[in-house]
Amino acid sequence: MSSLLIESVRTTLLDVPLIRPHKVAVTSITHQSFVIVRIRTADGIEGIGEAVVPGGPWWGGESIEGVKNLIDGYLAPLLTGRDASRVEQLARLLDRTFAGARFAKAAVEMALWDARGKALGVPLYELLGGLSRDAIPVTWALGAEPADVVIEEIEHRLDTGAHQSFKLKMGGADPADDVRRITTVAKTLANRTSLRVDLNGTWDELAATRWLPELQDAGIEMIEQPVPAWNTAAMARLAQKLTIPLMADESLLTPQDAARLAQEGAADVFAVKVAKSGGLSAVQRITTIAEAAGIPCHGGTTIESSIGTAASVHLFCAAPGISAGSELFGPLLLADDLVENPITYTNGELRPPRAPGLGVSLDEAKMAKYTRN
Repeated sequence: MSSLLIESVRTTLLDVPLIRPHKVAVTSITHQSFVIVRIRTADGIEGIGEAVVPGGPWWGGESIEGVKNLIDGYLAPLLTGRDASRVEQLARLLDRTFAGARFAKAAVEMALWDARGKALGVPLYELLGGLSRDAIPVTWALGAEPADVVIEEIEHRLDTGAHQSFKLKMGGADPADDVRRITTVAKTLANRTSLRVDLNGTWDELAATRWLPELQDAGIEMIEQPVPAWNTAAMARLAQKLTIPLMADESLLTPQDAARLAQEGAADVFAVKVAKSGGLSAVQRITTIAEAAGIPCHGGTTIESSIGTAASVHLFCAAPGISAGSELFGPLLLADDLVENPITYTNGELRPPRAPGLGVSLDEAKMAKYTRN
């Protein structure tokens, strides 16, 4: 293999508008911000990666501006001059050297994987063990809008065949009103689709115990992170009470979290995300732990462009344990993309690109258009 010594690590901060506001528990998102990482090697190969923080630091604790500064000031100097082909070794070096900073680390590791795949002339999924599935279904997520708005959007997507399952955001209103809104949606769409809800950890255990059974009775098929991330004991008690699956998201960041959640019986499904866990390598380890414990994994999103989505779909189609579908809808929510060959969806499914590395190439005109001044 040609020289993959890292000559430079450069970042660009961009803002891309959404096709519509995306309302979550504590904020409403009108655009998505990205840090694009470019790792250039001695033989001229460029690996690209993407950091994305969904709606600011409310969710993951990192700001997109902080991610850029951290990569520029700390991660880049550490990586320069090292061998980009040693992806796992470098990922562990970053973990030993810098606490937290998972969104920043994920972007850098993604660019390393891309450079290695390009150097070897193979798509990323081949480096991750080969395909376990050719495609993965994609759930469409809706914000916490009024019931009539949600119903109209779901019906449109059902009529076009774009998606077969939908996730509804909750947690920004009084629980009784929120449940009433979701129940209206579920009854209107009964037997036509699969619905699940995401509370982003906004309820306490008392509210969850009171109201989750009503969502279950209304036909909701899965509950995601009803209580705060720290309260895994409550997650375990709720999982015992419900007959529908309970999915852990904010409670699951690291492989160690996965082992603890499995041991405590605190979730029926794990939501895995490249950004929140610090990279593809960490997610691979999480899915292996989950599979050993008999817990299916769901491929989550932080609303990536085609860059981060490509990385995720390579992993989600390679890892055997990611058997509960995905919600890689990010590029569909963006009003524009950052690559020349955007990810494409067919009948509600997504396939990994077949070109080397991530399989997508930056569109320099779009990069210039959306770069933050």
